[in-house]
Amino acid sequence: MAERDIAEKRLEEYDDVFADIVNVLLFDGKRLVREDALSETSRLSQYKADDGLHEQERDIAKYWQDGNIRICLYGLENQTAVDADIPLRVVSYDGAGYRAQLLADKGKKKKDGGRKPKGRPPRYPVVTLVLYFGMRHWKKPRSLLERLIVPPELEPYVSDYKVNVFEIAWLSPETVAKFRSDFRIVADYFVQMRANKDYEPSREMIRHVHEVL
Repeated sequence: MAERDIAEKRLEEYDDVFADIVNVLLFDGKRLVREDALSETSRLSQYKADDGLHEQERDIAKYWQDGNIRICLYGLENQTAVDADIPLRVVSYDGAGYRAQLLADKGKKKKDGGRKPKGRPPRYPVVTLVLYFGMRHWKKPRSLLERLIVPPELEPYVSDYKVNVFEIAWLSPETVAKFRSDFRIVADYFVQMRANKDYEPSREMIRHVHEVL
């Protein structure tokens, strides 16, 4: 399982593959995210629990930028098996992304000699895509409220949080055809194996051969 997870990350780390995944799954194939508009960011964040300070690590995380302006922080999480707790994990990852924006303000204030930054600093969204490679449908929770047991008295006060789960083996042929990177070969493999229990290799040129294989 660990080797498979590493293989998935190595392919998706490439900017052309990362941008392609986002463009197809979020924007129906429109080339809104260019690979040269992506930049690396730390996958690690910290949280405090009763037993002390802990680290958590995303699979992949990249900023989408327009020059020096950050538009969004994208995160990719790979799942080979269904995880009922994925809503809790995604909330934690995304919350860390928003918390980092607040900490950046404090760092800038300290750098500027304690002066408060002028105006309201721009805030950008944090979006996580869960790529599920299983052959059975994802029937587990896709939102926070689906995972929690909430007493009726608390229901008006508990906010929901949607999780963006994409079932790669269940993508339509039309969707698979919209990929332009090596991820098209990967997605086509899982779709064929799920539907036919067999795979007829593509004749397309592979850019990142080792990672795809």
